[in-house]
Amino acid sequence: MLDLTSFRRALPLLAALALPIPAGAVNLQAPPAIVELLSPYLPKDAAAPRRLQEQLSEILATEGYFSPQFEFSGTDDALQLKLDPGPRTLIGKLDLVVDGKIDAKTRETLIAGWHLPVGQPFRQADWNTAKQNVLSDLLAVEYAGAQLLDSTAEIDTETRRAHLSVHYDAGPRYRFGELRIDGLARYTPALIERYNRSVVPGEPYREDKLIALQGTLQATPYFASVQAGIDREALSTDAEGNIVAPVRLSLRERPAHQLAFGVGASSNTGARVEMNYKTPDFFNQAWELNSGLRLEQKRQTAYSDFFLPPDKSNRRNSVGLMAEGSDIQGLHTERYAFGAQSAQQRDGVEQRVSLLWQEERRNAVDATPVSSRALVPNVMWTWRKIDSLIEPRDGIVLQAQIGGASRAVLSDQDFVRLNGRWQQYIPLGRVDTLTLRAEVGATLASSRQHIPQDYLFRTGGTGSVRGYTYQSLGIREGTATVGGRYLAVASAEVTHWFDDTWGMAAFVDAGDAVDQAADLRPAIGYGLGARWRSPAGPLGVDLAYGQRNGGFQIHFALAIPF
Repeated sequence: MLDLTSFRRALPLLAALALPIPAGAVNLQAPPAIVELLSPYLPKDAAAPRRLQEQLSEILATEGYFSPQFEFSGTDDALQLKLDPGPRTLIGKLDLVVDGKIDAKTRETLIAGWHLPVGQPFRQADWNTAKQNVLSDLLAVEYAGAQLLDSTAEIDTETRRAHLSVHYDAGPRYRFGELRIDGLARYTPALIERYNRSVVPGEPYREDKLIALQGTLQATPYFASVQAGIDREALSTDAEGNIVAPVRLSLRERPAHQLAFGVGASSNTGARVEMNYKTPDFFNQAWELNSGLRLEQKRQTAYSDFFLPPDKSNRRNSVGLMAEGSDIQGLHTERYAFGAQSAQQRDGVEQRVSLLWQEERRNAVDATPVSSRALVPNVMWTWRKIDSLIEPRDGIVLQAQIGGASRAVLSDQDFVRLNGRWQQYIPLGRVDTLTLRAEVGATLASSRQHIPQDYLFRTGGTGSVRGYTYQSLGIREGTATVGGRYLAVASAEVTHWFDDTWGMAAFVDAGDAVDQAADLRPAIGYGLGARWRSPAGPLGVDLAYGQRNGGFQIHFALAIPF
């Protein structure tokens, strides 16, 4: 019987690499899995059979083969090795002991979740991982002082069974103590409390709550770096024998002012230059100001948005104003807007409630200019269940919104606007993905006249119906294209990745925007595209053919979900 106490045989791969083997080629005859395991460690030149046998035996032992048979033949210049690994050793018995103030249900859960159960082949890597997993599970909840006291793997080479023994001490339960904050200069601890939804003094310690607080603060505009951990030098004990652990937050604030310049291009709106100014501490109130000027070939925008820290319900309020001019598909539009919004994440659903007033002046080529005003309350819900926010392969995104205006309240037309979007990701094989999306919209009104274009529908271009220029599908007014009251768009795309960087996509899109639902005649577009995994997400360049117009269009965009 072999005793693997104290990690005996734990580093055989390092040993095999560290001990040089004299030089001759070795031809190994063994089962395919064994050849794949041992090939990286075979010498390329002459080898001493005894030394080679010792080292290969060490490697085989890590996979549960403790009785290999070696048969050497040939010459020093062409050594032949026939290897029979023998039967694999299986786990025959497990003794897992957890001491400390731990309830029976938690202990049973730890034992049930053991990753190297009876009957499974013994592997040194699995053995090490299984031990660490139990310790990690203890440390992640109330037992931040848990320890692995002892572990033993006894191998019976005759019965080819392994007897595993593991002994842990969970120690006392831990409770969160007070927050101790380092690094605040411009801000007060009250700002931290407005974001803290997870670390509550007196509540049971959980590692994931610490990570959640750290991630939440890191995502704010206020801090460049955040580290959260237990202050182990200030532990105390409460009346029930629990350890009270203060939480130490180490923060580094972002600069008070940020000025950025950028250039870019879009197949929808052309080349772009942009200037952006941000401050997270406007008027020394921890209000975030985000303002900028964006100049595109087809659109020019000036904007300022003010964001307040979240309230006790994790609701974040903001106000903003904007001036914009655009010239797209023969429609020249000037609009000015002012509004307020409240955003909240609840039970996986992001809800945005807004009130926006805007005035618009539009001038379509060969048509009469029109002015429109609208005060629009709007509610939008977005539900995401995807495996990655930047590069999803599996999951769904749903979005729905409803808004409207009334002539009785600062508006030129009565209307109700409904809009819904769906995006589905379906994995194909190991790396490929099928993406399905659809969008429908309806503006319920007696007429589209005097309704701002934001509350009507046009489509075409990147993100909608490829094969057609941006917002070219809509209602003809003079020689321009303007928004209609109804929208329907659908798309299917298959993406195939050649490696970790490059891929290609094949797609078909269909959609149209009309003024009467009965007039819907979807325009079809289809084509091929290239995909590149950039640090910001997959970038796409598509060549699409528009069946209605009989022409090709090139589209490029960042391919991430809405």
